[in-house]
Amino acid sequence: MPSPEATSRPAPVLYRNGSVYTAADPFATAMLVDGDTVAWVGSEQAASSIADSSMEVIDLRGALVAPGFVDSHMHLTETGIALESLQLGAVTSARALLDAVAGAWGNGPVLGHGWDETTWADSTLPSAEELERAAGGRPVYLSRVDVHSALVSPSLAQSAGLRGKDGYDGGPRVTRAAHEAARLATRQLPRESLKRHQERALAEAAANGYVAVAEMGAPHIGGVDDLKLAAAWNGGVDGGAQFPEVLPYWGELVSTEEQARALVGQFDGGIRGLAGDLNIDGSLGSRTAALRAGYSDAAQERGALYLSVDQAAAHLAACSLAGIQGGFHVIGDAGLDAALEALDLAAKEVGEQRVRAAGHRFEHVEMADAAAVAKLAHYSVTVSAQPAFDAAWGGAGGLYEQRLGERSRSMNPFAAFYSAGVPVCFGSDSPVTRLRPWASVRACVEHHNAAERISARAAFLGHTRAGWRAARHANPMAGQLVPGAPASFAVWEVEELMVQVADGRVQSWSTDPRARTPLLPALDTGSDPVCLQTVKNGTELFANPALRS
Repeated sequence: MPSPEATSRPAPVLYRNGSVYTAADPFATAMLVDGDTVAWVGSEQAASSIADSSMEVIDLRGALVAPGFVDSHMHLTETGIALESLQLGAVTSARALLDAVAGAWGNGPVLGHGWDETTWADSTLPSAEELERAAGGRPVYLSRVDVHSALVSPSLAQSAGLRGKDGYDGGPRVTRAAHEAARLATRQLPRESLKRHQERALAEAAANGYVAVAEMGAPHIGGVDDLKLAAAWNGGVDGGAQFPEVLPYWGELVSTEEQARALVGQFDGGIRGLAGDLNIDGSLGSRTAALRAGYSDAAQERGALYLSVDQAAAHLAACSLAGIQGGFHVIGDAGLDAALEALDLAAKEVGEQRVRAAGHRFEHVEMADAAAVAKLAHYSVTVSAQPAFDAAWGGAGGLYEQRLGERSRSMNPFAAFYSAGVPVCFGSDSPVTRLRPWASVRACVEHHNAAERISARAAFLGHTRAGWRAARHANPMAGQLVPGAPASFAVWEVEELMVQVADGRVQSWSTDPRARTPLLPALDTGSDPVCLQTVKNGTELFANPALRS
């Protein structure tokens, strides 16, 4: 008689009649999952020989099975709130923005996200008083698309105590400390509300093929309780629904090894590092990123450093000594100069080997020249970048060109990173850009600067396996589909499979069957692949009804 353990064990699942993205066999059409592990990948003929009545058999009908995506930089609560708030990305004028506020339902604060005045014919913002009137006296907080500034009403400014804070001049727009205070004032939510927002974000991620997300918590974003709640999803929901794995980071400054260890201890060891949104500077859209020279559309402005070089160096040294990942949010070239100087100082204090071994990571790194790229490679610093930034802002006349002029050509140098051996992983910075991984892969292939384009395969690896490695995941096989690897993958309905490279000179060989290059979805069809199923460690997180119909 079978044991209770045997009867409760889920049946093996055989996926067949499709395509499997695997280094084990680039022409594989089938995969067997047993428990939480990939047990086998191979051909359709072999699948017929191993199929039996004990298995659930899923006919892929030409669908693609591929390693699940890892979003290497996102914000769960902010994403959930944005999904339930006013969607302002399509707003094209101050009048339209005020109309959206006036039409907001509910009785509490009016929350919105995604406005971008650089896309408006007239970039004039509404006044604080106009926001107040449109909302009928309700407090208003509307985050800019980059979430580094916002529009607030007088009532919110008063309740958040913005008077006298850096970044508040009495008008509608707030930056820096004033923005942090305004945002936190709208985030003082009951635990159940925070949980609902995070659950909404995780469900959105699962429905788009993500098996893991790196949550970037910080005191100025959501606080300790918010990050602890995010980390708690890894245990399931009261034994019920499962979600993508959360890889939590905490962006708080330390200056000694003891402080670093104590801070990690506050999270019961549940965080990956003291990195993420520990801001060295701000954003280009809000003109708070630190630049060597003035902004092209506001020459008197250069942004500002939020941390000194000495503070950043002490943080990296402390994390290195503790064997903990450290790092920063850094966007402008002057911001990166400060971060790289901090690496040098930390290496002088604790030794280069300790700095390299800690696996530090810098988020965004949008402006990096050749010398900076070389130094990042020297210290084995991972760059966690957001390709969708380039798709949104990198084209002719886009935000980058408006803010930086000719400097915009060298933004987001993905090919340069890869060529120099800089470890790279990719994310969305959701809610700044949407959780749409194939659009992000396409952004790498279609980078606005042809010299910085990378192949779809390199971009896909940066969105999958590299995400696990950047988070120093314990299982070295995570992010691939080979026998013995974790069964974490997504199934995609695709129009066409092909090899897509950034350099046409190698296209013909890469697409030759003798190259044995695994195929990925064609990304120039006008539509992204449709997610049919997402599975993490053998557990189904999401299923489209079409999968088993």
